[in-house]
Parts: sequence; structure tokens; C-alpha cells
Amino acid sequence: MELRHLRYFVAVAEEQNFSRAAERLHISQPPLSRQIQQLEQDLGVLLFERGSRLLRLTEAGRFFYGHALQFLAQSVELKSMTQRVGQLERSLSIGFVASTLYGILPRLIRRFRTQYPEVAMSLQEMTTMEQIQALKEGRIDVGFGRIRYEDANVRRVILRDETLMAALAADHPLAQATELTLRSLQAETLIVYPQTPRPSFADQVLATFRDRALEPRKIMEVRELQVALGLVAAGEGITLVPHCLHSLQRQDVIYKALNEQYLVSPIIMSTRLLDESEDIKTLLQMIYSQYEEENIDYIKPAPHQ
Repeated sequence: MELRHLRYFVAVAEEQNFSRAAERLHISQPPLSRQIQQLEQDLGVLLFERGSRLLRLTEAGRFFYGHALQFLAQSVELKSMTQRVGQLERSLSIGFVASTLYGILPRLIRRFRTQYPEVAMSLQEMTTMEQIQALKEGRIDVGFGRIRYEDANVRRVILRDETLMAALAADHPLAQATELTLRSLQAETLIVYPQTPRPSFADQVLATFRDRALEPRKIMEVRELQVALGLVAAGEGITLVPHCLHSLQRQDVIYKALNEQYLVSPIIMSTRLLDESEDIKTLLQMIYSQYEEENIDYIKPAPHQ
């Protein structure tokens, strides 16, 4: 059994059709069918139920599919890390969600570059889900996101829980309220972001209402944070944002604290599970030092970290 057999099997399992899988793999259908038959012979079990229009996995096929995905991801991870070890010049590619730019991330990057100028750093804005995929494909080495998403090939470190605030137009009637709660906001149009991919920060915000048995009058999904704030300024609705956005001053938008318990969004650092790079360890320790120096509450690491 070879890696290509696993790739072929995964393609057929996901497409549920040999023709579409062959197109996806850029090969013709007959050799693909033969490779799947050979794989079944090697394993001594049937992986697909044949006879219907859509190919369906057998129980053994479903078991094999889950482990094949994990094995393929680990092979990509191994390739990426081996390439990094073999590089003469060190590099560190970082993915981040837009809201983290308003926290310590810019100061952290400047500090790291100053202390380690020999490391070529690059930054890419991407959602948490995009970061997970990019990590497994070796396109980034570190991700800073907000979604608690489990993946067997990704290590997550929750750095801190950041309080959520309401962003309202400066002339909104609630802007002068002495106390603001989610219940007092549910009659408003709730603007959430990003639209895709999901799950995302949008789902995190919606869950804060549903966990309290509340339902916003209307929900508007937009592409990104800046669009949401622009619509808030135009009086189209309200949105929830992490506390770090307090530093993003706008004359037409105000940020109000909410009188709610445990209304937070985590900041999570993600890396490949097996990546033991010294640069990544240094970056993490630098984050903790930055939090200490700036007197920012954070989740202290377990003794083994």
C-alpha cells in the first residue's frame, strides 16, 4: 500500500463517483478503478458498496477513510518539517485573524524581528479554519485564531480569553445606556463576520446569544471586520468585537462594555502537532513575556510547556 493509494481512495470516498474522482486526480477512470480494487485486495476487505449510483463506504471503508486522512496529513507535515530542517536560512510563516492585529501581535512581530533578524518572517491574514488547513499543508508554521477547533494534527495553545464588547453607531440610542446586556441588544440587527469559511467568529458571536436563550431580531453576515464596523457606523446594526479593538478609534463608532458573565473570545496559537521548532518555542515564550510586561491577563502555561 502506497501514499498514492490513500490519495486515490480519499478522492473516490469524497466524490462518491469514479469519474469525478478521476477528474479531480487528473487521471483516467480505468486505472483509478484498478488501483482501488488492488487496495481492497491488499486489505482483504471491501471499502465501497457498489451497485448504486453513488458509491458508499462500507463500515471498514469509513474506518479506513478517517485514518487515511490523518495519515496523509501527517505525511504532508513530515515533508514540510523536513524541508524546514534542511533549509540554510530559517523562516517562520504566520497566519492571523484580522482582530489580533489590534492586540500585541504587531509589537510581538517587531520584537521578534529585532532579536532574530536571521529568521525570515512572513504574515498572512486568514481565518482560523484557513489556518488549520494551511498548517497541515505546510504553508504556514504558526496560526493565531479565535475558534476552538479540534484537529488531530494541530497543537493548540489558548493564550488568553478576551472580553467582547458591543460596537454601536455614535448616535445610537443605546450608546448612552449606563448598562448594556445581550438581552438589550437582541432587538437590533446583529452584524456578524466573516461569512465564510465556517465555523468562524460569526458562530462564536451567535452562540453567545443562543447560550442565553436569546435570538437577535435580524442577522446580517458580512465578509470582514471593517465591513461590519462600516455598517455599524451607517446605522445598519450593531456588532460584537474583541476588547482589543478599543484601540481602533472612529468618530462614528463607540465601543460599550457588556454586563455579562464569561462573554469572551479566546486567542489561540496553533502549530503542527509534531513541530518542535526552537523558533516557535521562542515565539511562545516571547508572547508570555509581552503579556507580563504589559500587565495583560493571560492563561499561564502548564509546567511542561
